[in-house]
Amino acid sequence: MSDFPFPETVEEFRIAREAVEERIADAARRAGRDPGEVRLLPVSKTWPAERLRLAIAAGMTTLGENRIQELSAKARELADTGVRWCVIGHLQRNKARDCAAWADEFHALDSVRVGAALQRRLEAVDRHLDVFIQVNTSLEPQKHGLAADEVAGVLAGLADFDRLRVRGLMTLAEFSRDETVVRPCFARLRELRERLIPGLPDGMNLDELSMGMSGDFEWAIEEGATTVRVGQAIFGARATKDSEYWPGQGRENH
Repeated sequence: MSDFPFPETVEEFRIAREAVEERIADAARRAGRDPGEVRLLPVSKTWPAERLRLAIAAGMTTLGENRIQELSAKARELADTGVRWCVIGHLQRNKARDCAAWADEFHALDSVRVGAALQRRLEAVDRHLDVFIQVNTSLEPQKHGLAADEVAGVLAGLADFDRLRVRGLMTLAEFSRDETVVRPCFARLRELRERLIPGLPDGMNLDELSMGMSGDFEWAIEEGATTVRVGQAIFGARATKDSEYWPGQGRENH
């Protein structure tokens, strides 16, 4: 039996969203932060377009998808809604064209080579893309993302890509119910951001921290998250295991 609600109407989606927003606000206040500093990014991966229409009608203006193929198909089908799209999973260079064409944000940039591919594709369609640099703060070998000591070099390598707007850093915590295991993953990202800020290339900022999901977003907020990526707490438990979306990780994430 899932602990997550399974909304089936616009009103039920609104209630689910508002319940998560209330938890976000409570976590922010516990940390002495303004709840308005934290953005909810609903994660719609695996769900069909007709279900997303209910969520959009309930006030969700931005949605996150792991797979660019799934995102581009849904973006075409839901083009009439005006919803914004975020890629939150690993991107191969040969998928840069679809990301450049459809995504408004990319939360998992982890190499200059992918950045260069996106720059070329964005120039071709005359678009810009907000990007977050993915950092492997849990140090798990199966995860994508940069080591902390690699991030400065990648930021420097991205400095001349004028179609990419670096907004911040992103991480996935270790999958655990143990706060003493999960919270340090978020703290490391915040601490890395503080170390990097003085040496940032001109015009670049790291104002945002994208971290925290359905099972741990309150801890992430208390450690400084500005965007939390929440799927199951809004859309309900998925039949598709996240290991199909995050290779090497048999876990339920967002």
